[in-house]
Amino acid sequence: MFIKVLKSKIHRATVTGSHLDYPGSIGIDSVLMEAAGIEPYEFVLVADVTNGARLETYVVPEPAGSGKVTILGAAARLMNKSDIVIIMGFGYAEPAEAKRLKPKVVVADEKNGIKEIL
Repeated sequence: MFIKVLKSKIHRATVTGSHLDYPGSIGIDSVLMEAAGIEPYEFVLVADVTNGARLETYVVPEPAGSGKVTILGAAARLMNKSDIVIIMGFGYAEPAEAKRLKPKVVVADEKNGIKEIL
């Protein structure tokens, strides 16, 4: 049996904008994506620290070094510019493998640069 486990996390990123009229997703600076091990179009859970909203969507890369974390599509009704969010990617593993896994955790700074990698 496989279990779903955390594999990647971008902690305390700041939403830089939102666009309601978009097919739906979250845009993330590709530098943050790579550091956290999140792939383009990967399914993620986004938790809004500011207002408590949570949503599931997929990731589209934003330009490297842009600092962009953009909420796109219907999710733009749930999260706003300047909100603090946690972006989590998951994978499936056998329980024995899951015990050995260590998620990649990237802590974002105020401009969505890399403050720390845990």
